[in-house]
Amino acid sequence: MKYLLGIDFGGGASKATLLREDGEICATATCEYPTNYPKPGYAEQDPEEWVRATCENIAGVLEKSKVSPEEICGISLDAATHTAVIMDDNFNVIRPAIYWTDTRSTGEVAYLKENYAEVIDKQVLHKADTIWSLPELLWIKNNEPENWKRVSKILFAKDYVRHFLTGDYVTDYIEAEGSMMFDINTMEWSRELCGILDIDVEMMPKIVKPTDIVGKITAEAAKVTGLCEGTPVLCGTTDTVMEVFASGAVKLGQMTLKLATAGRICVVTDKPYPDINLINYSHIIDGCFYPGTATKSCAASYRWFRDTFGEDYRELDEKAKTVAIGSEGLVFHPYLNGELTPYANPRLCADFVGVRSSHTKAHFTRAVLEGVAMSMLDCKTTLDNLNIDHDDCATIIGGGGKSPLWRQMVSDALGIRLIEMKYADSSFGSAMLAGVAMGIFESPEKAVEICNSIVSETIPNESANAEYKKLFKKYKAIQKALEPIYNGEY
Repeated sequence: MKYLLGIDFGGGASKATLLREDGEICATATCEYPTNYPKPGYAEQDPEEWVRATCENIAGVLEKSKVSPEEICGISLDAATHTAVIMDDNFNVIRPAIYWTDTRSTGEVAYLKENYAEVIDKQVLHKADTIWSLPELLWIKNNEPENWKRVSKILFAKDYVRHFLTGDYVTDYIEAEGSMMFDINTMEWSRELCGILDIDVEMMPKIVKPTDIVGKITAEAAKVTGLCEGTPVLCGTTDTVMEVFASGAVKLGQMTLKLATAGRICVVTDKPYPDINLINYSHIIDGCFYPGTATKSCAASYRWFRDTFGEDYRELDEKAKTVAIGSEGLVFHPYLNGELTPYANPRLCADFVGVRSSHTKAHFTRAVLEGVAMSMLDCKTTLDNLNIDHDDCATIIGGGGKSPLWRQMVSDALGIRLIEMKYADSSFGSAMLAGVAMGIFESPEKAVEICNSIVSETIPNESANAEYKKLFKKYKAIQKALEPIYNGEY
């Protein structure tokens, strides 16, 4: 029997999935790591935490499955996009990686918009924003010159871990699309955009396909991970496209809705839709894209609420069930780190509005869940306004979708069916991608057919949908009223 290993690096944890060639998962393991917030608006991760999580997760799946490492025939990694790691000549990490939710580079974004809007419009699928690698790296250049002088190598999260495993120095073209340093027309690093950082494109990693085999497990990596030396490792790609793939969205019009650290709604299309409110990336299916809307703090909002005010998710859900739609006038906006769709404004802040002495913890809990549901409705409304064709249902992915309460709430708010697949996380997608690369599955579509199936469906309630439409008007009105304050106009 042959086995495939997929490893994901998300906003707060890494997950490994060991997949059998017949499509059955035989083991998973998860290891958390922190995102650090040294100052307001800052968000950083330590790359060595990713390596630690990798070793722990590999040990976990091998122990649980009792599979011999020699039976693992392919490994693939994925991670949150545009989390750049800067290194010296010897691949030593110079400083913590700036995570994509970080908003410190607002000044650099303004500079890019003023001086490089034309070249960005021609070469990049996205508008300048704090989420992309270019402004993040430009901030380091401007504010940490001693660190910047030492930069010789730049990798991204999953590529850094893979370098630890194999010693390679490459990335894939989907990852590169998120750097704002890549020319979508030539499919190469842009000399003009890299030049803004005063770096040569030769410093950047080689660009390959996600399914390319780029290295093998080294003797050193084998010792610390328990893997077999010489096991093939493919490049892999970004976490969102792996979730899209894992959920079965491999045909035009299919839609995914993600309730994870960040929230996204993506649609499989035959072309990109460059727009300030969309994030455009290539799909692993040739000729396809998955443009998507995004909210920065989705499940991150619920995690923040849990960590700040206590109790576990199940207890919080049970209390939220006791409160009616609308949380008796209490409204939450989930802008803990600014917001993307449809505001593209890193200055926006989270808030509770309409607090009364009658409100309890249950009301605040439900308001957080409803606030995220409203932000997802903002996302879907944007897709509809851009006339992007999509199915009347979406596959739900991400940890937030495991909550029946939240799942129903989002279905009601958006007025669409939500389909839950047997498996839908990105580590599973990476394991399937490894199977495609190794020839175990003849195509991505065949991999989905063999490995996945529908397990449940959530149907929207019409009366609840009507109530949420009213709440959405209030949600939008409050956001519009508060935005000038957050922008510093008062």
